[in-house]
Amino acid sequence: MSDQPVFYRFTGTDGYIASESLVDAVNCAIALERPLLLRGEPGTGKTLLARHISAALGLKMESWHVKSTSKAAEGLYVYDTVQRLNDSRFGGGNVSDIRSYIKMGPVGRCFVADERRVLLIDEIDKADIEFPNDLLQELDRMEFFVQETGETIRAAVRPVVVITSNNEKELPDAFLRRCFFHYIRFPDDETMRAIVEVHFPGIKPRLVSEALKTFYEIRDTPGLKKKPSTSELLDWLKLLLVEDIDPETLREKAPNKLIPPLHGALLKNEQDVHLFERLAFLNRREGARPGA
Repeated sequence: MSDQPVFYRFTGTDGYIASESLVDAVNCAIALERPLLLRGEPGTGKTLLARHISAALGLKMESWHVKSTSKAAEGLYVYDTVQRLNDSRFGGGNVSDIRSYIKMGPVGRCFVADERRVLLIDEIDKADIEFPNDLLQELDRMEFFVQETGETIRAAVRPVVVITSNNEKELPDAFLRRCFFHYIRFPDDETMRAIVEVHFPGIKPRLVSEALKTFYEIRDTPGLKKKPSTSELLDWLKLLLVEDIDPETLREKAPNKLIPPLHGALLKNEQDVHLFERLAFLNRREGARPGA
């Protein structure tokens, strides 16, 4: 590890609207030299934050997108036994040099790099429950042992580690103790307007107002299986602009207009579409009653 660490401070970027508490969380994690564990609804910008930390601090980034089949060792290194076997049978490589068949994973590449990097471990809760425990020592001590060569790889400089979780399963307490935790709350109306302005500079305020009103009404609908996220709102706004949808169209509250136009960008399963169809049917029937 470097004897004279360089202190970095994240202040946000023009392309990412970060709350004051989130900026503080990033800087606390950097100061404590602990991984920043981010939780929040899908689509709230957890993964995107790591990219903007990388850009703001001028650091290269390594990404590890965790899958249900991922193993912790893969993030450290992989020993390519198949390639070595092929080389021993058919030639084309120095099979006596085991190091040439050691391929560093994203964690390993951060450790062997001469400069500090940002390491993103994305959606850690997708993997097996033992996955976080298997990374405890490596992330804590910033080193790992390569069995095939008998070498210990130590980080020359400690990376800025960002870990995201969608809270699909609980993470072990021992792992949580080694992280700085921050929950990204879903943006309120004011913050969402700022996010929209970043992605669509100069967009008509009336369109944004009506779109956000519809968006938050959908999110607040009881029985909704999947609430639309920030990224889905941005997709929907893009379609509204492409199709030149008038704000008045979004404002209509007729019984047969409960499902918003281009709703496929917001409602992502048939259960939620059917929910709005049933609500529209009930509203029509209610409106058709005598004296209603």
